[in-house]
Amino acid sequence: MKIQKSIISLVAAAGFCLPVSAQQLDGFFAKDLANQKSLEETYLKAVNFDRFKVHLKELTKAPHIAGTPENEAVKDYMVKVMSDAGMTVKVHPYDVYLPNDPGESLLQIITPVTMTLSQQEGALDSDPYSADARLHKGFNAFSGSGDVTAEVVYANYGTKADFEKLAEMGIDMKGKVVIARYGGNFRGFKAKFAEQYGAAALIIYTDPKDSGSGKGAVYPDGPYFNETTIQRGSLLTLDYTGDPLTPNEPALPRDGKEQADRLDPKDVAFHTIPVSPIGYGAAKEILSRMKGDAVPEEWQGGLPFEYKIQGGNELKVRVMVDQPIDFIRANNVVGTFEGSEYPDEWLILGSHYDAWSFGATDPNSGTAMMLTLAEAVGEMTKNGQRPSRSIMIGHWDAEEQGVIGSTEWVEHYRDELGAKAVTYMNFDGGVSGRNFGVSSAPTLKKLIIDASKEVSYPDSAKSVFEVWAGSKPEPGIGNLGGGSDHIAFYMHVGVPSLSGGTGGPSAYHSNYDNFNYYSKFVDPTFKMGGAVAQLIGVLTLRMANATVIPYDVPRYAKDLRGHFTQAVKNVKTIKPDFATFDQVDAAIGKLETSSAAYQLALTKSMAGNKLKAKKIKKINAGLIDLEKSWIDPKGMYYGDWYKSLYVSNDPFSGYASWILPGIQYEVEIKSTERLEEWDSRYASSILNLSQKINKLTKSL
Repeated sequence: MKIQKSIISLVAAAGFCLPVSAQQLDGFFAKDLANQKSLEETYLKAVNFDRFKVHLKELTKAPHIAGTPENEAVKDYMVKVMSDAGMTVKVHPYDVYLPNDPGESLLQIITPVTMTLSQQEGALDSDPYSADARLHKGFNAFSGSGDVTAEVVYANYGTKADFEKLAEMGIDMKGKVVIARYGGNFRGFKAKFAEQYGAAALIIYTDPKDSGSGKGAVYPDGPYFNETTIQRGSLLTLDYTGDPLTPNEPALPRDGKEQADRLDPKDVAFHTIPVSPIGYGAAKEILSRMKGDAVPEEWQGGLPFEYKIQGGNELKVRVMVDQPIDFIRANNVVGTFEGSEYPDEWLILGSHYDAWSFGATDPNSGTAMMLTLAEAVGEMTKNGQRPSRSIMIGHWDAEEQGVIGSTEWVEHYRDELGAKAVTYMNFDGGVSGRNFGVSSAPTLKKLIIDASKEVSYPDSAKSVFEVWAGSKPEPGIGNLGGGSDHIAFYMHVGVPSLSGGTGGPSAYHSNYDNFNYYSKFVDPTFKMGGAVAQLIGVLTLRMANATVIPYDVPRYAKDLRGHFTQAVKNVKTIKPDFATFDQVDAAIGKLETSSAAYQLALTKSMAGNKLKAKKIKKINAGLIDLEKSWIDPKGMYYGDWYKSLYVSNDPFSGYASWILPGIQYEVEIKSTERLEEWDSRYASSILNLSQKINKLTKSL
């Protein structure tokens, strides 16, 4: 354990020497370290690497989109495995409004030739899964329905900047079919911007330069997209996350005693234009026939011809979509190992389980890993080694249509989560390759790094930490953005969260994301699932058994310094004479002081075994409350469902992480009117955080 220099100097000034043992595990009394280390060794041995493969094969034996009998079968399998492991398992049903079937759709070139374009992956002799009759053609959930025949405009990635560039060029998109490639932003924003600029329809394709033949050998000979591979996905871009008819409240079953106050679908800002995804083989037929001006150099894709901005009046394309949307029953499955000492302090691990097809990488590699972890922890609990805090594993439904299942559960249990949830750890597609990586809240970064030192990286003599860090002294950890089930926990309620696992090339959201693909290209040895289960299990057990919740409290101030330095640079791009956020600067100074004092007091208490049970409970309640300093009832101006002042997903791209989103939004819309307001709101939150930390220090 590396102790910050400021803390060391404070300790030295106090005439207090840290014993070596006290530097090994955060949050533990010195007397408890040997027992925790022994328990971790037992856990590492309890992880059965072979079980990951068994689980993954069973979970992915059929396509299982939300609301289908096949997805119900996956639910039942998870309930059985977790129950057999000794968990108390509860199914939480919600009735949510979404499309889980493509309905009718057609994509054609009308002139200068008549040609119907493929909307589904080709069946492959070497992949028996690819011929499954239950597989759907490619579709984008929450597409508008319509039948459009029109000229074509190419919009690069369909980002906000790309559409602005087209407008600057004088390109009229009204009534046109826009074709854009995947990448650069969330697909829903491609549709939103296309609609804003007057387009009548949108086609989205994966370019070979980005994830196809331009990268290397294509499936089935290699891992990259072949010309028929299609990325499915939701288009939902509302100013809140979750079920579109029940913002801020759970979508309770329509046949239950309690009823949700649902919006009328006519009053929800769904997309109205038809949208269809295709592979680059089909896109080639359109793009190769375009005859307008050449695209800017950076817009050129990987197909073997010069891309053009407009198709000309001779090229007409038809896009027809008739997509049904209705209520489906989504079932979240939550299993619990109840804590022996602090049952009302919750560590929550989660991933969704619904998939666009078989879901071998996304999401069920994460599901299989968590089931493997549950079995190992279960073996220990049956031997009397229960965790001190409760460990919960959530399998969320209906994520693919808009992060719906987890959001409904968070809205349902918002108050309890705010008071009890120590952390949420997300493993959507958690074992999708052999490259380990994490994005995390500040307080969890050190914990995941420390745990990575305890686990061997498969097929090597190195630890996961050594492979992850490479030549750097410490691996990089990202900031959480959008796109998965951590959103409601972190950005709506303020539960410190992380999302991680292993990644690599994938058959993302395509019909080829199956066990055959996984066996050949994701992890042929099937060892990464066990290794990730070991690492996450060690991390979870440390957080579960530490006497004091082992958040890295000083990391708040450290990260904030860097983030506000960047924020000032960003503001200067729209207001060159801007100096700084004065109130924030002063507040961070106080936070640095209070954090250092807390760390000093905690280190002394842990080494001296001084805390009494009643005081420990009070301190941990205070620690859980720290992240709530960022939760502002007023929320963001682009959507008040997003409550965290610290972090949000980018409302213009969907996936990217916005740190200090209140300020970043002003920069994005080029507004300087509210900068003083944000200086005050951020300073208030930072001072509130600092005051909470001061109270904790006094308790120590």
